[in-house]
Amino acid sequence: MGIKYQPLVSAIVPAYNAEPFIRETLDSILSQTYLNLEVIVVDDGSRDATSRIVEEISSVDPRVKLFRQPNSGVAAARNFAISQSNGDYIAPIDADDIWYPAKIEKQVERLEQFSQAGCVYTLSVSIDEKGKLLDAGPAWDLEGEVYQALVFINFVGNASIPMFRKSVLERVGGYNEELRRHNAQGCEDWELCLRVAEKSDFCVVPDYLVGYRCYSESMSYNHEAMGRSYDMVMRDLRERHPEISKELFRWSKGIFYLYLTNKSSVSGDLRKSFDWLLRAIREDAAVLAVPWVPRCLMTRLLRLSAYSITRNPRAWKQLRSTLSAPSPGPTFDEILKTAQVKRPAECLWDRIQTKRWEQITNKRLVTCY
Repeated sequence: MGIKYQPLVSAIVPAYNAEPFIRETLDSILSQTYLNLEVIVVDDGSRDATSRIVEEISSVDPRVKLFRQPNSGVAAARNFAISQSNGDYIAPIDADDIWYPAKIEKQVERLEQFSQAGCVYTLSVSIDEKGKLLDAGPAWDLEGEVYQALVFINFVGNASIPMFRKSVLERVGGYNEELRRHNAQGCEDWELCLRVAEKSDFCVVPDYLVGYRCYSESMSYNHEAMGRSYDMVMRDLRERHPEISKELFRWSKGIFYLYLTNKSSVSGDLRKSFDWLLRAIREDAAVLAVPWVPRCLMTRLLRLSAYSITRNPRAWKQLRSTLSAPSPGPTFDEILKTAQVKRPAECLWDRIQTKRWEQITNKRLVTCY
């Protein structure tokens, strides 16, 4: 590392029924090239072998500490972990995600260089249950004052990416536990990043250092709760920041509802996917410029028409399987090659979003949209 002093980093891991992945997650933390860290796992009322696995690992590596609490939600679990932490920096990770070996080292080095930053983020790839690479996320590289850009889109990405200065988290008050009380979990990490961005700058390590797990049982697939969570967060922001244009909030809604459209479709809830798509279009008509949206609308209409005409479950099942047939996915090398290439906006939607991004960030360009 390029710095002599190595501050303690607290990795915080909320865990609820995390038996399938918790060992792999902890292995990825303990395999970091940065050694001065503690790992605080909070078992949030699990009914499986989560605690037993963590205890087994902690008996070998004393950096791992286990705490238990009745099921109180991910925000409460993270806040409790922070309260038990001793580190100068806080690095959250969900109990099914993984860090690649240099993640903590590179983030500490960047925060040590950028003293006015309260948060450093990095880039992530999506992985499946078996750890197979599915896709690479956008290569964001925005630094400095980022608040309105973060309202526009959650470029930080997911809860396992950021590292925070603990002093900043203590100033802003930690994760929002009210969302769970309204059955609106899902945007706690974005909401916290927004409050941090009100108080400090952000910086970035532009490398792919996080593996974000995608599977049907993950919280990310609770689309209704995520929608409520997003709406609550944005409603609060509009009340606190009347100076932010209504247009920016509409753009943000269009992007987020498109995200829920895709997530609902991947999980097989095609009807809800279509509902989210209609909401996205109502908020921002520019959504129609997304290349796959007109095709999605046409496919949905064909499905409805076929169902109403045939009234034949067997024929309907055959038509649905044909329309939903997956196309071959990209290879590992193709994904990384695509992610690493800086390319101009290729379609109308890309050009619209690039123009909006330049407007929001005062023409600070980004590597990939």
